[in-house]
Amino acid sequence: MAEIIVVTSGKGGVGKTTTSASIACGLARRGKKVAVIDFDVGLRNLDLIMGCERRVVYDFVNVIHGEAALKQALIKDKRFETLFVLAASQTRDKDALTKEGVQKVLDDLGEDGFDYIVCDSPAGIEKGAFLAMYFADQAVVVVNPEVSSVRDSDRILGLLASKTRRAENGERVKEHLLLTRYSPNRVESGEMLSVKDVEEVLGLKTVGVIPESGDVLNASNKGEPVIMDMESNAGQAYDDAVARLMGEERPMRFTQPDKKGFFSKLFGG
Repeated sequence: MAEIIVVTSGKGGVGKTTTSASIACGLARRGKKVAVIDFDVGLRNLDLIMGCERRVVYDFVNVIHGEAALKQALIKDKRFETLFVLAASQTRDKDALTKEGVQKVLDDLGEDGFDYIVCDSPAGIEKGAFLAMYFADQAVVVVNPEVSSVRDSDRILGLLASKTRRAENGERVKEHLLLTRYSPNRVESGEMLSVKDVEEVLGLKTVGVIPESGDVLNASNKGEPVIMDMESNAGQAYDDAVARLMGEERPMRFTQPDKKGFFSKLFGG
């Protein structure tokens, strides 16, 4: 049975697709067989970040509607033998996804020996987001450390607790908090919520803290998930998050402000 992980949030633009791509790559780098699926029908960004946009022939909706076989639509990643991408359709609307169709795709992937299926959810609570989370075993809730993002994510937690297959069976989706665009210096100056603040509001344990970094945008523009850049703080932070998802203990890095040296204090740097 494949473990299904949904990457979700209440708000757009917080880094869900970057997170989905990095988690998928991180799991594949550890030898796991992984499929990452774009549920954002009509927009489609996952293939860009994964660097395979020119190789999309058939998409998720084609498979659901029987217009293509799953094996025809899965795009094999060039970096990892065990990583596959299922792109969203740019030409259909959200109603093109059906619960039965999504279940069949997920079941077929499980039967094909996939260890993990990462579902890249659209923002908010419309149909694509509901279907992305409905079959999940685990949820990574992506939050920026600011009030509106936290409030919107609280709503998503309510849906995870009540509107999923696990909830219907009296079970819980295992929820993780992932903070993105985190700046310890801005937290210290009171401009941004701290890890502890967000954990207390949402009642979740943090699986990763991704520091604010230009490396994320640079990697996205190159079609390379930022986790592949292990020289960058953001790449290392995503690798730590994947390790924790798999049960490893790792210290939480990139959460403390930079310590100023003697001369920078002296000259106000």
